[in-house]
Amino acid sequence: MTTFGYEQSIGYDRRATRLLTGLYRRIATDIDARTTDAATVVDLGTGPGKLLAHVATRRPDLRLHGIDLSPHMIAIAGRTLAGQPVELAVADVAELPHPDASVDFAVSSLSMHEWPDLPAAVTELRRVLRPGGAAGIYDFRFARTRQIRQALATTFGTVDTETVRLPWHPVAVIACYRVSA
Repeated sequence: MTTFGYEQSIGYDRRATRLLTGLYRRIATDIDARTTDAATVVDLGTGPGKLLAHVATRRPDLRLHGIDLSPHMIAIAGRTLAGQPVELAVADVAELPHPDASVDFAVSSLSMHEWPDLPAAVTELRRVLRPGGAAGIYDFRFARTRQIRQALATTFGTVDTETVRLPWHPVAVIACYRVSA
């Protein structure tokens, strides 16, 4: 996973606000439908925290966590989520700061293509998911699709895939990979 510098982080925050709000709403709806009361949800590669802000508004009962490799992104997420009961940490997806079987739902929006060691990251994801837990991975369809599906299938078995069309771009699509522990 790459880390963003301060200026890159500020620029991404602006673009995410302008371009990704519809996608974040869609993902928040998916999280809402796939989690039970008081579930633990972790956002892998949370960036500026926009997705967690949408989820926190919809589901104040959830225990929300966000990780990002960039301390600058975590600082921006902290400002975005000020006053929300969300735990944020600078961490690598291949070394998650969560105990075994402690996460009910993990989500990644547009970050998996940045993970340098997909098998290690997916193995770590499997480690933290509770039995019956699930993950939703949203990423560009053109981004390492075969490698992502293979890594997920090797660790989780069945991978459910859905194409999500982005409302702000007529040809951009996101592949949503869903797995269950």
